[in-house]
Amino acid sequence: MKPIVCYVTDRKALGAADPAGNLLAKIRAAMAVGVDWVQIREREMPARELLALAKAAVGAREGDARILVNDRLDVALAAGAAGVHLGGASAPAREVVRWLRETNAPAKILVGVSCHNLEEARSAEDAGASYVFFGPVFDTPSKKPYGPPQGIARLAKICSAVSIPVIAIGGVNEGNGAECLRAGAAGIAAIRMFQESREPEKLKRAIANLHDG
Repeated sequence: MKPIVCYVTDRKALGAADPAGNLLAKIRAAMAVGVDWVQIREREMPARELLALAKAAVGAREGDARILVNDRLDVALAAGAAGVHLGGASAPAREVVRWLRETNAPAKILVGVSCHNLEEARSAEDAGASYVFFGPVFDTPSKKPYGPPQGIARLAKICSAVSIPVIAIGGVNEGNGAECLRAGAAGIAAIRMFQESREPEKLKRAIANLHDG
C-alpha cells in the first residue's frame, strides 16, 4: 500500500475572518495536491458548524481521499465521513469499536487513536483501532503540551511493536516525511505542511515523492 499523507486541520492557526470558509478552502487545496486523508480536528467548533463543514468536505472529496472527524463519532456518521479520530479525552476506543460492531454502522468506518508511547499504541491495537497517530516525532508548536519530541528511533520502535498502521505526526514536513516512512510509519500527518504552504505545485511533487517511496 502506498504511504498515507494526512492533512490535520487547525482553523485557529489560519487566523482568518471567516475561519470555517477558509478552512474548507484549505481542505479542497490539500486534496487537490494529493492528500489521502483529511482529519477535521476542530474541537471547539459547535456541532452544527462541524457537521456542515464535514459534509462539505465529504462532498468535495477528490479521488480516494478520506475525511475523518476528530472526537465526534456522531458527526462523522451523520456526514458520511470515513472515520473518527480519538484523542486522550475522547470516548475509549474499545467502546467506540464495540458500539460500531453492534450497530448497523458502516463496516469500513475507521477508528483512529492518538498515542504518545508504546503502552498507548498497544492498548489502541488491542481495543480494535484501525490505526494510530504517534508523536510528536519532531519539535512543533502544536504538540508542545504532549512533551518533547519522541524522535525517529522511538517511532521505529512503535511501528515494529504493533501490526496496525502507525501515522507519524508532530513537526513532519516535506523534508523529513521520508525519514518517518523509512522508520516503518505507514504514513505522515501534518498541519503546517499544508496550511502554510504557498507553493502548491511544489507540495504536490513532494507528496507524489512520498507516495512513490
